[in-house]
Amino acid sequence: MWDIAEPFASFQADEAVEGEEGWLYLTRRHKGLAVNACAHALFFCRLLQALQTSLVGSRGLKVGIIGGGHLGKQLARVLLALGRAPRPSIRISTRRPESLGKYLQEQGLACLYDNAQLAAWADVLFLCCLPSHLAAVCSTVRIAIRKPCVVYSLVTAVPLPRLKQLLCYNAIVRPQYQCPGQEPTKEWGMKGTVTAALQDLAVVQATCPLINGKWLVGIFYAALNSSMWQSLPHQKALKLLNDLCFPAHCPICAEQKASCPRFCLFSLPRPFPWFDLTAAQLRESPFSQLLDKSEFLQKHLALLYQASFGDWPTKQRGLITVMKPMAECFAEISSQRDKNTNIDNPRPSFPLPGLMQFYVVEEQTVRTLYC
Repeated sequence: MWDIAEPFASFQADEAVEGEEGWLYLTRRHKGLAVNACAHALFFCRLLQALQTSLVGSRGLKVGIIGGGHLGKQLARVLLALGRAPRPSIRISTRRPESLGKYLQEQGLACLYDNAQLAAWADVLFLCCLPSHLAAVCSTVRIAIRKPCVVYSLVTAVPLPRLKQLLCYNAIVRPQYQCPGQEPTKEWGMKGTVTAALQDLAVVQATCPLINGKWLVGIFYAALNSSMWQSLPHQKALKLLNDLCFPAHCPICAEQKASCPRFCLFSLPRPFPWFDLTAAQLRESPFSQLLDKSEFLQKHLALLYQASFGDWPTKQRGLITVMKPMAECFAEISSQRDKNTNIDNPRPSFPLPGLMQFYVVEEQTVRTLYC
């Protein structure tokens, strides 16, 4: 006799539990990707904003968001709540302003449906559209983008070379997020908003971008591009970066009784050149290698990242741990320096033809960074 319940086997209890667990797993992963993307975007904006406000008479950072979908709305909420920027400095372009939600409308977020106008206005332009819409969006905005605007793409399905081709522009930052097979971090949680999650120190520490060295390289050179556009000499631009990244009263150096690392450059009166951010993220460089190997530098940048989200109580603070012991890292860097040093040229020299080089001082040693 035919079992009438057979077609509905998937609705049985065991199958339902397995299906629910799979759904919860995907939900946690989706939430984790959104939290990471918004956290890193916020850090990038805070870095540029801090550099601009350090200059007398400078205006605030103008942020534009193209796309009012789930990610675009989450990013707008995070920037409004945690970005410490006035509301008129954030605008969003979307085909459906009514979909932004009551909260964003009540906050007075400027909304328009003119991607080209937004691109011409913004200092940082976030792309939060669907991959299928990206080509049309790029064809509209590429004639309007002007230096020193940085295009920050959260359309992760489209690689950097393709973005550069579509926009005919090289000041593009694109974070890369991978989904390992392991269980997503529990800190993401299932309830609450992305904004609420980023007010939890455990979540902020879990999003620390030190594992994505190429992205960090890109945002630091984006900061230098911003200083170049304001015609700052090399030394003044690096002093602003040092004051922000390596403060005088650093708890790490106070504990280890060491001096903070410092970016430095031999005196040149000219501003920095315009750096190709796509090349900085695609190529391996001494800067990315140093960032990967130096625990000392990693700890300072982790502290800078955490501080950009607020002043955490001292007892709660913690820094991300790194894979290799410091002695091993310094030994590898020193070995590379010795191989590239000779009597006639005592400074470390790395073969990077056509690329600007400058130096970072760490533990009394000068090491080359590139763009």
